[in-house]
Amino acid sequence: MQATAYTYDPETRSGSVLLDDGTPVPFDADAFDAGGLRLLRPGQRVRIEVQPTKDTPTITLITLQTF
Repeated sequence: MQATAYTYDPETRSGSVLLDDGTPVPFDADAFDAGGLRLLRPGQRVRIEVQPTKDTPTITLITLQTF
């Protein structure tokens, strides 16, 4: 699934992305670390893997989208 980086805190390595429909979805340090990224800037296109949950999907992996 693709999304756009919305927020990122380098101290906690967590933040949020916006899905293409505008829905914000948070991610934690575990998802960030799983993707092997060192930095993320708002506006970057990313690829995410999610695990469905009852309330909000849980992002398990976030990487940069390459074309």
